[in-house]
Amino acid sequence: MDNLDSNRSRNIGIIAVTVLLIGILLGALLIPALSLLQVDLSAYGFNTVAVTASPQENTLSTIAETAIPAVEEDGVTTILSEPEIEVEAAIEDVVPATTANSAAQFAGLEMEDRLIALYEQVNPAVVFIFNYDGELPLGTGTGFLSDSDGHIITNNHVVQNGDRYEVLFPSGHRMEATLVGTDVDSDLAVIRVPEIPAGVNPLTLGDSAQNKIGQFVVAIGNPFGQQSSMSLGIISGLERTLPSQRVTERGRYSLPDVIQTDAPINPGNSGGPLLNLNGEVVGINSAIRSETGSNSGVGFAVPINIAHRVVPSIIANGRHVYPFLGISMAPALDLTAQEALGLPQTNGVYITAVASSSPAGDAGLRGAGANNVTGGDFVVAINGAEINDTADLTAYLVYETEVGETITMTVYRDGEFIDVDVVLGERP
Repeated sequence: MDNLDSNRSRNIGIIAVTVLLIGILLGALLIPALSLLQVDLSAYGFNTVAVTASPQENTLSTIAETAIPAVEEDGVTTILSEPEIEVEAAIEDVVPATTANSAAQFAGLEMEDRLIALYEQVNPAVVFIFNYDGELPLGTGTGFLSDSDGHIITNNHVVQNGDRYEVLFPSGHRMEATLVGTDVDSDLAVIRVPEIPAGVNPLTLGDSAQNKIGQFVVAIGNPFGQQSSMSLGIISGLERTLPSQRVTERGRYSLPDVIQTDAPINPGNSGGPLLNLNGEVVGINSAIRSETGSNSGVGFAVPINIAHRVVPSIIANGRHVYPFLGISMAPALDLTAQEALGLPQTNGVYITAVASSSPAGDAGLRGAGANNVTGGDFVVAINGAEINDTADLTAYLVYETEVGETITMTVYRDGEFIDVDVVLGERP
């Protein structure tokens, strides 16, 4: 009996000590675990905000209670592994999810605040344009204040065929505007108001060469007459081309480096700004590709870098003069065409025809001739800059050259690469 009582007393003592140790361990683990619920978002680029994730408390308590493997035999509980490892691992599975969710929520709030601030900053300078032929309304569109002299950039087709223009600012100020000049090939125009309402600042013109596919952009305008509407999207394509609205005896010219966007652009948005999230104008909304007349997710904007070149000319001279080469070009070549033409590569521009009395003709460039198949020069570079397709060639002439300038064109002819100097003329 004495030995039995002694064993029972010893077992009771062991149980009591074990329970005490478990309590100490649980307390030591739960206190730092719960302190983890003070989520620091500074690592994610946001202002630090303390967030109490109360829904996780029960989860952490359950983890703490169940993450200590043990067996009980003859009234004695034996801990099978160190609880610190199991509980900390389990906590790590829960807390990062809480942090990620909180970060996403705060990212959404920050984006929302940024868009609101952008709209409040930009919208006062985005105007509603009314185009009249006498007293007959011809249509409406959008424009934006580009300088402190009252110049407003819009699309050529917004002011086309009109002789009187009214401009309505978001502030409610309405006034007559005069036409400064237009450029059909870029679909740009400039009008001017005699005064600028108080508190309205010109928009900042950005650099469309910095545009990236996937970049967020904002369109502000007056779609379907709904003034000061804002839409959000991304740049979904770059280096698109749009045909000019005019047709010459040599065909249509084209506008290079056009921006494609899925930001909703509808009738009435034309001439309005396409902006990056810094509030800089990166494009002028111009066209949509649609079979219904309303937005189908494919909108186009004139790159602002075209406006950088064209608008000052319009303001100074009422028009813009483009350099002129005088060639007709084949579309992109496939491998079959490359082989048939005996060319060393597909990247380049194949000349199908050279206009008479043109800079290209005067320089001796060759077109394919009457058969329109073989014998044409194949352009691979201008002034050492690689030319991969017709868009590259057009963009180089528009952005990098001036009327009267001599350029060096590298062409493949009769099995060898040669350089041909061409003095650029003025586009007719």
